[in-house]
Amino acid sequence: MHQSKSFGRIVFTLPAFVLSLAIPCIGQIVCPGSYGGHLQGITADNAKAIYWSFTTDLVKTDANGKLLVKIAVPSHHGDLTYHDGNVYVAVNLGEFNKEQGHADSWIYVYDAETLNLVSKHSTPEAVHGAGGIGWHDHKIYVVGGLPEGYNENYVYEYDKDIRFLKRHTIESGYTLMGIQTACYAQGYWWFGCYGKPQQLLKADESFKLLGKYDFDCALGICQFSENELLIGRGAGNDGRSGQVLSAKPDPTKGLAIVGVMSNKGAEPTR
Repeated sequence: MHQSKSFGRIVFTLPAFVLSLAIPCIGQIVCPGSYGGHLQGITADNAKAIYWSFTTDLVKTDANGKLLVKIAVPSHHGDLTYHDGNVYVAVNLGEFNKEQGHADSWIYVYDAETLNLVSKHSTPEAVHGAGGIGWHDHKIYVVGGLPEGYNENYVYEYDKDIRFLKRHTIESGYTLMGIQTACYAQGYWWFGCYGKPQQLLKADESFKLLGKYDFDCALGICQFSENELLIGRGAGNDGRSGQVLSAKPDPTKGLAIVGVMSNKGAEPTR
C-alpha cells in the first residue's frame, strides 16, 4: 500500500444546475462544466450522489446534476466505483493496450464526502493498463486495456484490502482497447467496451460470457436503484462534458435506455 496526502479540492458555489427529474432518474442528468478529458466512468452512492471521472478531474454532483465537489487528479483516471463511504478509481499512469512493461496500474481511493485522496495501491497485475473497476461481494475487480491480437479479456480480482487474489478470463473475443467500464448489477456483470459500434458484455458471477450486444456504456455504467442502471455518455461538441441516462435490462438488447440523449458528443480516445 502507498499512502499519499490528498489533492487540493475546489468546492463550487455557483448557482445550482438543476434538471426537473425525480429520483430515481428517468431520462438524463447532465454534469455541469467542461473538463480536461472525456468521461471515463460514473458511479453512485446510497444517497444517490453521482461521481464522474473525466480523466484529469473527479466530480461529485447530486442526483439532479448540481455540482458539489470537483478536484484535479493525475492522468489517466478511468472508471470508478463506490463502496462504504469511499470511491475507488482505476488509474493508469503509463501506457494502455501494450504488452507487459508499459502500464503503471493503480487503484486510488477517495473519501466520497470530500473527494480527498485516502490511499493509492499499485496493481501491477493489470499489465495492459487499469481502466475499469467494480465492487461485488466484498471484493474489487479491475479490467482494462488489451493489445490487438488477443481473443479474450481479463478481470483482476482483489480483496477488500486491495490484495491481489486471481485473474479471470472472459471468452469475449477481441474488443477494442479491452474493457472500459464495469458494474455488477441485477445479478450479472456488465462491461462496456469501445468499438464501432460500441460493445456491451454480459457475464455471470464466474465471468462466463452470457451475451455480447451493440450497446454503448463504454463511458460509464453503475447501479442507481433496485431496477435501474445509469449509463454514462459524452455531452457537448468537444466531448469534454458528460451526462447519464437511465437504463434497464432488456432480454434481447442487453440494456435499453429509458429517455433520450441530447448529444452523443465526440468520439472517445484513450
